[in-house]
Amino acid sequence: MSTPAHDAVARAQALASESFIAASGPGGQNVNKVATAVQLRVDVYALRLPVEVFARLKTLAGSKMTAKGELLIGAQRFRTQEANREDARGRLAALIEDAFRLPEKRAKSRLNRINKGERLEGKKKRGAVKAGRGKVRLD
Repeated sequence: MSTPAHDAVARAQALASESFIAASGPGGQNVNKVATAVQLRVDVYALRLPVEVFARLKTLAGSKMTAKGELLIGAQRFRTQEANREDARGRLAALIEDAFRLPEKRAKSRLNRINKGERLEGKKKRGAVKAGRGKVRLD
């Protein structure tokens, strides 16, 4: 059974373009010789996501999303191109699946009359403590 999230992930995997760059950080001479870090680039508009899913994806992606609507995912945790490629594709899939997941509705808390009074009394006490912290005036 195919779900919309799995379909979108499959489309994203098909549309993704990869480029390999030299990784930074530890790794000895291997880092200087071999371009093992992968940069995955996906045009989010080409995925044809529903509006609310696109909005959630944009929020989740944060700075990974460019102004042109491209999603950039960089991976350089591993020493081989293949491992970094799998890592980047896995993170892309997880990001899209998270965007399809609806946020849970917050259950409104229910307070009885006594608890409400206690809460307000505590707030007044705390406010009085903070009000007493003003500047000391030497009159």
